[in-house]
Amino acid sequence: MSAAYDLLVVGGGINGAGIARDAAGRGMKVLLVEKDDLASHTSSASTKLIHGGLRYLEQYDFRLVAESLHEREVLLAAAPHIIRPLRFVLPHEPSMRPRWMLKIGLMLYDRLGGRRRSLPGSTAIDLRKAPHRSILQDRFTHGFEYSDCWVEDARLVVLSAMDAEHRGATIRTRCECTALERHQDHWRATLRSEGGEEQVTARAVVNAAGPFVDRVARVALGTGTPAHLRLVKGSHIVVRRAYPGEHAYIFQQPDGRIVFAIPFERDYTLIGTTDLRYEGDLDHVAITPGETAYLCDAASRYFASAVTEEEIVSTYSGVRPLYEDNAKSNSTVTRDYVFELETDDGAPILSVYGGKLTTYRRLAEHALERLGNAITIPGKPWTASTPLPGGDLEGDFAGFLWQAHERWPWIPPEMLQRLARAYGTRIVDLLGDATSLSELGEDLGGTLYEAELNYLVAHEYAHTAEDVLWRRSKLGLHLAAESHQAVSDWFAARL
Repeated sequence: MSAAYDLLVVGGGINGAGIARDAAGRGMKVLLVEKDDLASHTSSASTKLIHGGLRYLEQYDFRLVAESLHEREVLLAAAPHIIRPLRFVLPHEPSMRPRWMLKIGLMLYDRLGGRRRSLPGSTAIDLRKAPHRSILQDRFTHGFEYSDCWVEDARLVVLSAMDAEHRGATIRTRCECTALERHQDHWRATLRSEGGEEQVTARAVVNAAGPFVDRVARVALGTGTPAHLRLVKGSHIVVRRAYPGEHAYIFQQPDGRIVFAIPFERDYTLIGTTDLRYEGDLDHVAITPGETAYLCDAASRYFASAVTEEEIVSTYSGVRPLYEDNAKSNSTVTRDYVFELETDDGAPILSVYGGKLTTYRRLAEHALERLGNAITIPGKPWTASTPLPGGDLEGDFAGFLWQAHERWPWIPPEMLQRLARAYGTRIVDLLGDATSLSELGEDLGGTLYEAELNYLVAHEYAHTAEDVLWRRSKLGLHLAAESHQAVSDWFAARL
């Protein structure tokens, strides 16, 4: 007899995890399936920002900006370990937008953020003074500074899935939904995993498959189902630290786009992103030589020292599943989310298009509200005031880190800061009763010990070295090849 659920969520990216969390917290019996790892596609390939979207003001998308700025505050309070404030410096480029326009735009940005804004507002700055004088080219003399937030994007997905499971949801990774059979009051889904095929039923389906959403819609509704996506690839490069300081830069480009340069993983600078129409293999998305050159040139227009391809230590690319609104430019396609609810021939299916990290929690509320037109959704919205796992800090992160140093003085400061940032209060579950590094098990290199791998497998759905080194963390940038192999061998030994 097949298992029965209230809601089947197809897709383990940020939208799927957020919807599963919200629904489970309202008492629904939820199953989330993801054919790969959580956040293995778009949700781990972002610019890693929780932000209002300053450039969306030029598109008059005030609703999206206002909602995003409100959600920035909500998420910063819910996950202060993986989300942190970041100041952005916007140099004025006289040949592009005039200074008065930038000033008015930032004033509006501050105003849309609301009275409860916890982050400092925008201000004009003199780029002829330190530290910018030695970082930027001499031709840049004036600019502006404003606030947004940085986020560990893949961890945001994983923590949302963890909270969903804590509230009763079933999370299945490496489990593909291969067939959806519609009945009047339920769906019968065929799932395929390493254990073989199985069938489950659900009163409703949420199709939150990101770039695969049209594919899942066709599985459910037939091959004649119209496509609604515009797939736009965004690529990033990672170089050795390009400048000192903890601020980010936002660079205007001649094509009207903007490119960010952001401090990344202590030793690096992240530069991105591009916007290219994509029609390739969704399972193998990679940067092109043209994109590499574009990002190097974009940063080199501003930095005193040019960024060259030889400095690149890593790259990543993802495909944004944007709702096709027939905009002429990939940069101006709406980043807002759109729902397609189909109820005509039986049980409902809700397909989710677009969205961004910043608004995922609100998207989940709106998705369940929309689905409530077809089935009964119990409970009320609850996620706005509930922290994500590890986010229940007493006071600010600095105070939490100080307490952690006092409790575990035997952990090297660099390692403790990384663990505190990644796991917040859940660091207690990871470290257990250990009183020395030797009690954390095998030393896999750098700051990685076996105890962390055990925790990630037991609590965070990790199955492979890649899951650990590139999604649950970015240790892949820091560890030597021998350590990469040691982590792979550790997982292989578990099979």
